[in-house]
This record gives sequence, C-alpha cells and structure tokens, in this order.
Amino acid sequence: MDAFVLKFQDIDNARQKVVGGKAMNMAKCSKLEGIHVPAGFCVTTEAYKRAIGENQAFHELLDRLAAKNLGEREEIRGISKKIRDLIEGIEIENRIKEDIDECLLSLGFEQAYAVRSSATAEDLPDASFAGQHETYLNIIGRESILRYIRKCWASLFTERAVVYRMRNGFEHSQVYLSVIVQQMVFPQSSGILFTANPVTSNRKLLSIDAGFGLGEGLVSGFVSADNYKVREGEIVEKKISNKKLAIYARKEGGTQRREVESPRQNLSTLTDEQVLELEKIGRKIEAYFGCPQDIEWCYVEGALYILQSRPITTLYPIPETGDQENHVFLSVGHQQMMTDAMKPLGLSLFLSTTNAPMFEAGGRLFVDCTQSLASPSQRETLLNTIGQSEPLTKDALTKLVEREGFIQPRPNDQQEKKSEGSNMPANFEDEPSIVPHLMERQRKSIETLKQTIQTKTGAGLFRFILEDIQQLKKNLFNPEGLRVINGAMKASSWLNEKMNEWLGEKSVADTLSLSVPNNVTSEMGLELMEVADVIRPYPEIIRYLEDIKDDSFLDELAIFNGGQEAKDAINAYLDKYGMRCPGEIDITKTRWREKPSILIPMILSNIRNFEHGAGTRKFEQGRQLALKKEQELLVRLKQLPDGERKAEKTKQMIGHLRSFIGYREYPKYGMVSRYYVYKRALWKEAGQLVAANIIHEKEDIFYLYFEELLEAATTRHLDYRLIIQRKKDYQRYKKLTPPRVLTSEGEVIAGEYERENLPDQALPGLPVSSGVVEGRARVIMDMEEAELKDGDILITAYTDPSWTPLFVTIKALVTEVGGLMTHGTVIAREYGLPAVVGVEDATKLVQDGQRIRVNGTEGYIEIL
Repeated sequence: MDAFVLKFQDIDNARQKVVGGKAMNMAKCSKLEGIHVPAGFCVTTEAYKRAIGENQAFHELLDRLAAKNLGEREEIRGISKKIRDLIEGIEIENRIKEDIDECLLSLGFEQAYAVRSSATAEDLPDASFAGQHETYLNIIGRESILRYIRKCWASLFTERAVVYRMRNGFEHSQVYLSVIVQQMVFPQSSGILFTANPVTSNRKLLSIDAGFGLGEGLVSGFVSADNYKVREGEIVEKKISNKKLAIYARKEGGTQRREVESPRQNLSTLTDEQVLELEKIGRKIEAYFGCPQDIEWCYVEGALYILQSRPITTLYPIPETGDQENHVFLSVGHQQMMTDAMKPLGLSLFLSTTNAPMFEAGGRLFVDCTQSLASPSQRETLLNTIGQSEPLTKDALTKLVEREGFIQPRPNDQQEKKSEGSNMPANFEDEPSIVPHLMERQRKSIETLKQTIQTKTGAGLFRFILEDIQQLKKNLFNPEGLRVINGAMKASSWLNEKMNEWLGEKSVADTLSLSVPNNVTSEMGLELMEVADVIRPYPEIIRYLEDIKDDSFLDELAIFNGGQEAKDAINAYLDKYGMRCPGEIDITKTRWREKPSILIPMILSNIRNFEHGAGTRKFEQGRQLALKKEQELLVRLKQLPDGERKAEKTKQMIGHLRSFIGYREYPKYGMVSRYYVYKRALWKEAGQLVAANIIHEKEDIFYLYFEELLEAATTRHLDYRLIIQRKKDYQRYKKLTPPRVLTSEGEVIAGEYERENLPDQALPGLPVSSGVVEGRARVIMDMEEAELKDGDILITAYTDPSWTPLFVTIKALVTEVGGLMTHGTVIAREYGLPAVVGVEDATKLVQDGQRIRVNGTEGYIEIL
C-alpha cells in the first residue's frame, strides 16, 4: 500500500498517481544539481482517499455533480459548495497526523510553511490545471497546517476546477489531490519564467516576469511586473514597470499587501546577472523535462529557489524538418477551409495527393515556404498571390521577410521551375466546350475506379490505391485544367481592374459570375432545393422527417404516401453528392452517404423558406442579372474613347469568366469522389482486421497512417497501444488553434489589416463578394446544428463546399478563415451574397441573434 506521507527525496516516477503533477515535478527539480527547492513533503492522494473513505454524503453529491452539464452553472456552483464544506469538516485520522508530525519534526515545527495543492491531473503535458486549485502561504503551527491541508483537498471542488475538468474531459471521481507542505521562504523578489515566449510561442525567446516580494501578487494579476526577454545568453528587451504594490509575509502568519517604497517603485527588480542566471536555470529545467516550462522562482538573500515547474500546454507544436535551419510554414488548413485537426489516415492520404513540401504538426498540415521567400522573384509571386486571398498571411510573411537574418536570401537563378499549368498564360482560343470535356473525362475515370477497386483486397488493394492516387494527382494538376482556372481568375481580375479604371465601378466580376454553368458546388445547393420540392406536397413525410432519430429513415419512407418519390430523390442526391461533408479533405470524416440524416435539417429549411421551383428561379434570376450587367457595361464602354475596342475586349473577358469559373470547383469534387471510393474499400478491410482481433473497431484504422495500415493488413500484427495514444493525441490537437504562419522556432506570426477610414468598432476582414446588407447574425460552428431562417447572416469559422446548401437561405456570409478564391467565397459570389472573410474571432465577438451589417464591398462588419 502507498504511504500517506512522502518526503521529496522519496518520490520517484512510480509515485505520480499518489503525489500529483506539481509534487512530482518539484521532487524531480530538487534532485537536479545546482537547483535549489525549499525542503518539504507530500501528503499523498492515499491520505485524501482515506479521509473521504466511504462517506455516503460525499459520494451522493459527487454523483449529482457528475450528472450535470456545463450549461447548469447554478447547480454546479451549489453542489460544489456543499462538497467543499463537507471535506473541510472531515477529521484527519491519527495515523496520517502522526506521519505529518514526523515530517514536521524533521523540518521544524515552528517553521512557516507553504501548503500547496497537487492534483493527479495537474501539470500534465496536455492540461496544466494552472490556478485551478488553492495554495496557502506562511502557515504556522500544526493545527493550521492540518486545516489548510483539508482546504486544499476541498479546492478540488471549486467551481472553476469543476468546470475545467468538464471542459477537458476529466471525470470528477478519477481526479485526486495530494498536498505539498514546503518550508516557506521570504523572498526579496519573485516571479514567473517561461522558457518559450507565451505571447508569440517562440521557443528560443525566454520571458521573465518579476516583482518585489512574494510571487502571489504576479499570479493574481494585481501587481505590475517587470519583463525581461532573453535569447541565447543576451537580454534583448527590458520593460520596467511602476511597481506600487507587493505581497509580503506577515509575522503572525498569512500574507498582506504593502506599498513599495517610492524610490524603489521604478527600479529594475532583477540585475542583469540574475536575469541571465534565470535563463541558464530555466533552460536546464526545460532540457530535463523535454518541453517548454512555466517556472515559478524567487530570490532569497541572493540565492535562487525554484518553487514550481510545469509544461506550457498552450504552445502550438513545431513541424519537424530534421535539420537546424530556419523554416517558415504556412497553414494548409487556412487555404483549404478546414482548420480542424485531422486523424493520421486523413493526413497521410492528403499528403500523398500533393506535390508541395508539407509537414505535420498538431494534427494539421503546413507548407514549408522558406525557399520561395528566399528567392526575390518567387517571394514577390508568393506575396502577391497570398495577398489577393489572405491579407493577414501576407502581412505576417512580410514581417518575417523584413526581419534581418531570419531568411537567408538566394539568387534567382537557383529557383525551381514553376508548375507548368499555373505558369501558362490564359489561352483565349480555348472554347467553352473544354470545361464539359474535362469534367466528363474525370467522371469516366471515377466510374472506372469504382469498378476496378471491387476486385482488389489485402495488400493488392493498398497498392492499387497508391497507384490510383497518381491518377488523382494528374487530374488535380492537369495543365489544361489549371489553365482554365487561371484564365478565369485573370479574367475576373481584369474585369474588376478595367471597369473600375474606365467606368468607376468596383467588383463587377461578382455580378458577372452569378449563376455560371458547370459549377458542381453551387448546383449542389440548388439541387437540394429540388429535393425539397419533391417532399413539400406530403405533410405526413415532413412530420416524419422532423422527428427522425437515426439514419434508417430512408428504409421507412416507402410506407408513406409519396414516400418512394421522396426516397428516390434523396438517394439520387446522395449518389451525386453523398461523398461530401464538412472537412471533406480528411478521408476519415463522416460523409453524407454514411449519415444522410445530416441533410434533413437543410431539406426541411428549404421546405419552410421557399416555394416550389425556387431553385430554378434563383438560378435564372442570377443569370439574368449577370446578362443585364454585361449589356449595361458594354453600352457604357462604347460611349468612351476607343469604346468599341474596350467593349469587344470586355465581352471576350466576360465570356471567359462565365465559361471557365465554374470549373474551379470540379477538381476538388473529383478528389473527394475518389477519396470516398478509397474509404469504402478500406472500410471493408477494417472489418477483416476487427474479425482477426487486430483492431477493436473499424474506426481504429483512422488513427493509423496509410503505410501503417498497409503493414497491419499485410503482417496481421499491430501494437494496439499505438491506437490508444493516437486517440489521446487527437483529442489534444482538437483543442489547438492552428496559426496562419509558424516558424521553426515555434513563433506564431500574426498578421494585421492595413486599413483606414473604417467605422468605429467595425471588425475588418477581406471583401470577397460585394454588397451591403443588414440582418440577424447566426453564429454556427456545426453545420448539423444550423437552424436558419430566410435572410439570416451566417457567421462561422470556415466553410467548405459542404456548407453550400445553407447558402440558399442566408443573405450574407462572414467567416474567420477564407480567401478570394476559396470555395465558399466563389459560391457566395455566384449566389449574389455579400461576404467578408478572414474576420479574426468573428464567432466570439459577434453574439448569436445580434443584428449586424455586412459590407462585402469594403470588407468589414458592424454590430448594430
């Protein structure tokens, strides 16, 4: 049985569960050469468990607490208070008291002590629990120490600790608390040391906050701190604050706030020697624990003491390149409109379909753009391209380029050749028929794939998928297709630029691209309106669909009048679009065909909000608006000097825009179609692996990279602990927010909009579809939970093609991520929806239901 009390020197790695993260880290630090930790001991979780024992009232309250959700804050607050009162009233049994007395005797009964909480789920690499449990300073006397041990136990059930556990997926009954009792030291200065910059995440820039007296003043936030930035033995920045207050120990016990003497208020807390000593010790502790650390320290009569060290859990992981060079990484998710974490199978499949130098970090992919930034001509091309679609990313990259010494320039003659398709000029001899030809070629290729893959199993299936991915890449990077897309984009830019120059009209391409042909994504939204048309005449089916609980509803539709027609319409839609879903570049995401109930709220919304034939009318209205705009422009142009030539060129460009811009959506449709074929085949193999007891459930294959899955299928062997760890990693990665730009030093580079003359309190973004509208904001993070009314304004983190069916209902779009040519913005323009993307923290700053104004012409939103 584990002991009730352990001295620091008796704590080893095997004791983590009984001493908690904080005590374990303190014990480890105390054994490091050259690092001083105040002496102390730990009252273990065994003592806590013994004190709680079989207390029926406690366990009943704990069960009540476990049944609550985050929305029931009043009930959580009340139950937590009752649990704390119960624990503080518990009598600690004599055997535990005797063990505590023995430790106090060896350290000194009359000493002052710090009594600190150390939970078993604390100071972990993925959850710090920082500030969730209580610490009590300058506690004097045996009875006071026993009382504050109980108060520490009770702090497991402060409201903030309870809510933190709920948010991070920890069960209340599985988290225990030990208590550190440590000799109190009375410092002249103290503070916090981060071995990575907590603001920018730069792993090479160490940051120190320091103040006079005890560190509790800095931790609680009411004392201003001096700040020192140190990089590789050099102090690179100092900020000396006006330090009016500090916390000091009281003679009779406890602490008090005191004013700092006037002459000292603006003095530096630390000497340069102390700052550099802290850097040296911080790096030593970081190296020992193997990850960046958040360290509490103090100076007592010139001697440095370490009071706590824990991992910094908020840093975004750094892509591993295998070298020591400086690198700059761009988020793939921000370009692909999918910033969620991906599972390993999804990552490896997407990686295999790209030619770009990509690396994985935090469950996301990043492109290494260092070489492009190092070459003057490639840099200009990259910044100009990014600037059109992602101004925040361009600004971040520009800041890095201007930073002396980070990127080593190289001569232009060493640059790689650009990809053939993207470098080709727009070919204005291309006929509009090229787009249907390209689409038909891909469609036939996918049909062939569906037939052939059915004959493949085992290792042969995996080899076949790898071979077919080469065909997928040919389709994605087909020079003809790239030329068509490039031509459409150049036509759009030309029209916007020339019509503004010649006629003073902005963003005309938005109107001219309404209801273009051959856009598989915009057709997807309109065709779901046609499904609603089939179901609308049958109230009994509508009532049934409003109450479905699972995905067997399609089989039961046929019993209703009109049910077979409804079933056929939904199935026909799924045959064409069932491979789509939010985050569809991740093969592991649930497809509409796999969970058709996802579509039902959108179908019902279309039934409520539109009349029969609205989809066809909507498309035709857009087409007529575009035609009217074209005619208006041509008439006005002919009245200008050299007007006939300008009108002829403009008509040609409008023809190219309308003929070619729809194809922009097709390559991704083709990619996702192939992914779904691969997934269905791999799903069968997963069933074989479950039957062979190699994995526990089919979904386990999502946590293996493609090569690992091939090996497991071939060798019939897998260490299942790998799956367990990957599932934990994925849960951790889901909570991270990927940066747009990241360096190999871990620094997150934030971009800013360079905008003037915005209205007060306006939230800036990138204008991607013109027009100004007002309406009710609907903040929606999950497409399945979307309940929209006609005329709502959709605000979300990002959209990909799967969100398109919602676009027929809304009248404007606002996203946190996006660019000029990303899928959501292309469809917004085609549907005539004003849209602003790249609005930082839009889903947090705008409340659901607020009335807002969206200015898609100038690029900002206002809360009214």
